[in-house]
Amino acid sequence: MVLAIVLVLLVVGSVLFHYLSPWYFTPIASNWDAIDETVTITFWVTGFVFVVINLFMAYCVLRYRHRKGKLAHYEAENKKLEGALILGTTVGVIAMLAPGLFAWAKFIEVPKDATVFEVVGRQWNFNYRFPGEDGVLGTVDARFVSDTNPFGINPDDPHGKDDILIASPELHLAMGKPVKAELRSIDVLHDFTVPQFRSKMNMVPGLVTYVWFTPTRTGTFDVFCEQLCGIAHFAMRGKVIVEEGPAFQAWLSSYPTFAQTSTQVAGDAAAGKPLFAVCAACHGPQAEGNPALNAPKLSGQGGWYLKRQLKNFKEVPGVHTTKMSLVR
Repeated sequence: MVLAIVLVLLVVGSVLFHYLSPWYFTPIASNWDAIDETVTITFWVTGFVFVVINLFMAYCVLRYRHRKGKLAHYEAENKKLEGALILGTTVGVIAMLAPGLFAWAKFIEVPKDATVFEVVGRQWNFNYRFPGEDGVLGTVDARFVSDTNPFGINPDDPHGKDDILIASPELHLAMGKPVKAELRSIDVLHDFTVPQFRSKMNMVPGLVTYVWFTPTRTGTFDVFCEQLCGIAHFAMRGKVIVEEGPAFQAWLSSYPTFAQTSTQVAGDAAAGKPLFAVCAACHGPQAEGNPALNAPKLSGQGGWYLKRQLKNFKEVPGVHTTKMSLVR
């Protein structure tokens, strides 16, 4: 009797939690409502099975409990019951899989008018590359990746000269315009996810994967890496800002092209060495960081990160160690 009551309470509690819980999908901000519909159908199918099976178990526990003078009846097989179970299972599986297949067919078919841009993942941030005036992204290769060419753009490819490089965790997109994001990783397995867009895809070293979507409302949304990519995986995140076309173009024009970054004068390491002695006192002689002082490592960080930290250091002199550890 107690077990039967527990099973019934489990069903009632689960159903109430599903409908009353505040944790559900974030409001959608792209064209992928088909993915929401697919998940909802899966909830209905699995929820129906969950309720039926648990209530049936509660009934069996109560109906066929042990009683004196009652003997169990053994039945080797029941073809009608087996047929009904096979038919019901088949219908349930088809109901869950078929909508997903249709959604996936649309997910991999990129519109011809979609704007192509690139997302590059590395430990532990995202960088972005947009085509320039020619509308074509230049070719890339891992052997070209360096401190001065973090995207690995082929310097001999004329299509890459005007590519616009976004060395920032903040990505802007134009509202209502379909986009195709080509995804690359230059070190380990990463993932590009925007929950509000319902789109995600792994970033595999040596491969170019992609996702496409159409932003349907303006706003600021989070970008996450949902693959465990190393010790600072938790910090690999960014922002997507969806805005109107003119604002997007203004943002895009504020960043340099590959040709412009290639002609920048290199820094003088010898002249900077005495200046770095002040930083080394906390962050280590090799910029490896010092956990005892809450001083993060500086080596291997993106240029945008170092500029931000130096700005914070100038704004709040004397407390830069704490400030840097907090903003990170």
